[in-house]
Amino acid sequence: MNMIPFVDLGREYTEISGEIREAMERVLKSGWFILREEVRRFEEEFSTYIGAKYGVGVNSGSDALYLALQALGIGKGDEVITVSHTFVSTADAIVRNRAKPVFVDIDADTYCMDVTKIEERITRRTRALLPVHLYGHPVDMEPIMDIARRHRLFVVEDACQAHGAEYRGKKVGGLGDIGCFSFYPVKNLGAYGDGGMAVTSNEALATKLRMLRNCGQSRKYYHDFVGVNSRLDEIQAAILRVKLKHLDEWNEKRRGIAALYNKLLEGSGVATPVEKDYAKHVYHLYVIRHKNREELQERLLDGGIQTTIHYPLPVHKQKAYSDLGVARLPVTEGTCNEILSLPMHHATRAEEIEEICRVIG
Repeated sequence: MNMIPFVDLGREYTEISGEIREAMERVLKSGWFILREEVRRFEEEFSTYIGAKYGVGVNSGSDALYLALQALGIGKGDEVITVSHTFVSTADAIVRNRAKPVFVDIDADTYCMDVTKIEERITRRTRALLPVHLYGHPVDMEPIMDIARRHRLFVVEDACQAHGAEYRGKKVGGLGDIGCFSFYPVKNLGAYGDGGMAVTSNEALATKLRMLRNCGQSRKYYHDFVGVNSRLDEIQAAILRVKLKHLDEWNEKRRGIAALYNKLLEGSGVATPVEKDYAKHVYHLYVIRHKNREELQERLLDGGIQTTIHYPLPVHKQKAYSDLGVARLPVTEGTCNEILSLPMHHATRAEEIEEICRVIG
């Protein structure tokens, strides 16, 4: 039986192997591997693509979130409002800054932050809002920005799954104070290892982020404050510069694959993804819902189809966060019991989609 992979990054490499080899050779011949020309140019190219003035390359999306909050002065005793239905790095970034994550429930259609739940959780300790553009679908940002203005809060966008997604015609990540991206290999824009970036249009924040990612240095061997070693390397930057040129084309292919899924799954009994009228979804993941998720996942595996769950246990239910004492988040918890991620990549083939949908029925 030929397995249909959840993601096959080898296909992507085959498409662009010549460009990738040329980019890597350029770096190897230069003899410079940390914070040189490739990183500088990628920071400029990616921030311009997003619509922000500055980009700061770091070693992961997790560190982009952590350093973004640190640059904003978030610390002990502060609260940051976010969601529990996300990869744990969203909450980790808050806790690593000794602040407290305050979880709100999600919208049942988009799986993103339910903006109607935010204001009831704001206290005198609230310093920031941290919405997550989950699966490639943008959060409804206008209400969030309005709440932030009225309550004098920072907005940090977790756009780690939303490279190229748009909210009312503008790229996500460039709407708040700082936008954070991951270049983990399976992302729409993925490196061949770890990588991340924080983007902002605030020059002072960009300067602080650059210092924080490089041991707090204002210049070599002069450390103005305690920072970390979190730097995007030259080879990854060179690879990402190649892939950035293809990102819009690849995102359109993902949207076409999602449209085919939607068409073939009509009447199948599964709930397919929703795309709101304010959004351009880039389908980092194609996530369905089914009342008998485990049975469906087993049936697909028996049919040679790889699937996974993003995410089976929300953050507030994780052992590491049990001390928060969070009350129930009913939509989040119900969602986590039913969701299933089907194979999705720009290189996923139409005949594979057809076979997946046939097995689903």
